[in-house]
Amino acid sequence: MSQDVLTLADRLWRGEVSTATMHPVDHIGGFVEITDGVGFTPSFANVSAFATDDGLVLVDTGSLPLAPVVHRDIRGWSEARLNTAIYSHGHIDHVFGVPVWEEEARAQGWKAPEVIAHHALPARFDRYIFTAGYNTIINRRQFGFTDLNWPTKYRYPDRTYHDTLDLSVGGVDFSLRHEKGETDDHTITWQADTKVLCCGDLFIWASPNAGNPQKVQRYPREWADALRRMLALEAEFLLPGHGLPVVGADRVRQALTDTADLLTSLVDQTLAVMNAGGRLDDAIHSVSPPPELEARPYLRPVYDEPEFIVHTVWRQYGGWWDGNPATLKPAPERALAAELAALAGGPVVLADRALELLDQATDGASDAGTAEQALRLAGHLAEQAWLANPADTAVQAARQRVFSARAERATSTMARGVFTWVANESVDGGSEATAPHTH
Repeated sequence: MSQDVLTLADRLWRGEVSTATMHPVDHIGGFVEITDGVGFTPSFANVSAFATDDGLVLVDTGSLPLAPVVHRDIRGWSEARLNTAIYSHGHIDHVFGVPVWEEEARAQGWKAPEVIAHHALPARFDRYIFTAGYNTIINRRQFGFTDLNWPTKYRYPDRTYHDTLDLSVGGVDFSLRHEKGETDDHTITWQADTKVLCCGDLFIWASPNAGNPQKVQRYPREWADALRRMLALEAEFLLPGHGLPVVGADRVRQALTDTADLLTSLVDQTLAVMNAGGRLDDAIHSVSPPPELEARPYLRPVYDEPEFIVHTVWRQYGGWWDGNPATLKPAPERALAAELAALAGGPVVLADRALELLDQATDGASDAGTAEQALRLAGHLAEQAWLANPADTAVQAARQRVFSARAERATSTMARGVFTWVANESVDGGSEATAPHTH
């Protein structure tokens, strides 16, 4: 399996395999020794392992359901106790493996592992506890996990740091540095002797997760700065939080540079719209990533999308208002929908027009841009019809058809998750419009 992981990584880099089919946010499994004393298991999320004379050091520990699998994979490589676990950040797919190792330590009579993280991470866990219901809903929607229940018990770190931390374990030295990007609590881990850089989710073989529509603030400009600081390390191995290893100094340099340039371009374009007095709508429909960067095999919009990053930039620098005076103090959505439906001749008229637009988008005669615009308009009209009368079966059917088509055409996990959820909600007859049904 070791050779398979590296062979697959090479094929992905060359574009011989697509991240649309070999998705970076998935469990691949297996184990590969990247270089002497450094192992890597591609999971959901990845775990990197360093052998020392005083036990293992892990960067990230895996998700709750896959933690035993990760443990078994690493145990096939080393029987040493776990000395230290470093959280790259506090997302739950990265931090739930420690109890498996602690249970083993108790059974073997070993000293328990120490957990290290950035000082902002405990506040994330606190927030997760008091927003558990919300996180259950949005993560079911995003990933389609109908049985997911957001956890309320966490393994907090034993030790935190602020800016940097130099760590020595069993004769092996590690340099930890705080960065902001996907989260405000990211840690990158650098092992200079092996030239191995563990970057967490600051690189994930996809367009950066800097615009997630259902999650808290991301930091795209700071993210780009972090990637450029990583360049100075001249790493030869990049071990990401998701996706496969990037091997070779030239490839690592290219991956970090391209990702930074993509983010910088999106930030600068969005700020230009804001500084010229434009609205969020102007930015959404005028900002676009450099085509040569979006086409990179490791920057395809298979998880997040550049369009969503525009929203993140707007929220970070401009607040929550989109510049439309009607949305500053809006009417209730259902009241507006009822008024528009009445003017149009009823909700079914809106639904029928949505289906006409859907047919235009899918008949094959329209170019991609025209088809996309028709699909977006169809989504607006189908939703307005449903808000006006969610119990109407014809309206439900139209909404289901429109958003099923939108899900089918979506490239990203996030868009596909939302559109699929809406399509399923429509089939259920609107009963879930006001009650949660389901990161």
